[in-house]
Amino acid sequence: MGFITRPPHRFLSLLCPGLRIPRLSVPCAQPRPRAMALPSSSCKLPLVAVCQVTSTPDKQQNFKTCAELVREAARLGACLAFLPEAFDFIARDPAETLRLSEPLGGRLLEEYTQLARECGLWLSLGGFHERGQDWEQTQKIYNCHVLLNSKGAVVATYRKTHLCDVEIPGQGPMCESNSTMPGPSLESPVSTPAGKVGLAVCYDMRFPELSLALAQAGAEILTYPSAFGSVTGPAHWEVLLRARAIETQCYVVAAAQCGRHHEKRASYGHSMVVDPWGTVVARCSEGPGLCLARIDLSYLRQLRQHLPVFQHRRPDLYGNLGHPLS
Repeated sequence: MGFITRPPHRFLSLLCPGLRIPRLSVPCAQPRPRAMALPSSSCKLPLVAVCQVTSTPDKQQNFKTCAELVREAARLGACLAFLPEAFDFIARDPAETLRLSEPLGGRLLEEYTQLARECGLWLSLGGFHERGQDWEQTQKIYNCHVLLNSKGAVVATYRKTHLCDVEIPGQGPMCESNSTMPGPSLESPVSTPAGKVGLAVCYDMRFPELSLALAQAGAEILTYPSAFGSVTGPAHWEVLLRARAIETQCYVVAAAQCGRHHEKRASYGHSMVVDPWGTVVARCSEGPGLCLARIDLSYLRQLRQHLPVFQHRRPDLYGNLGHPLS
């Protein structure tokens, strides 16, 4: 089932569990298997927006693009908008990355706190290049996932724990640790208007122990803001996100970078929302834009009741993978 509307913020039906909002088209979500109960279609369910952008080294232009999408998300009734990793900028090299980075108390984050207050919605800022308190000693930054509430207050920060130091044939080498320090810990899930959100960043999705730890700590929504490459994207992006949703019985929200950032780098895109059954209920296609999905926590609880995998775990046989957070 699907429909097209022009422009997207007029004649918008919110009866579908997931909606794609590019500039012109809005296809509805895929149906679930008949064996599973469909989620409620009530408009009272919280609506989340997933933003897809093409960041460049121009921080102010990037903010302008993100702000436009966040304002559109607010107009459409979202209570929480997700921005991808490196929403602030994508530099050409480690030296430029360090030069453009800012502390959490800097000008750019203040602009986002004002945006959250203006729009009255929560913001997941998926990967901020943060000069931490140890900047003077290390001269390295953190890849920091920042969560703002609707009053613009910072309610959680998670610093990416798994750094992407890889060499993929056809995609070029990446050594995140050249400019970035790994975070020291996980962040407990945070209660939001959409549900309890567990914070992660991009490469973290390859480590199921992290998602299991967040789920056992109460997460209902896992978020993986990302900037996946053109080789790993088609091969691994969707299957990893769906796997994390199925094994944790959580919603998975993945805002992604897309397109060519500059002459040295491009990203895969395909931002999406996956429900706890593993169905992709909303996705972006090519180019900047946003998609919407409703979060049905009663459906999540029903699924966990019917398929109680966490009650069936056998840590006596294979250890406690994804140890619950303290």
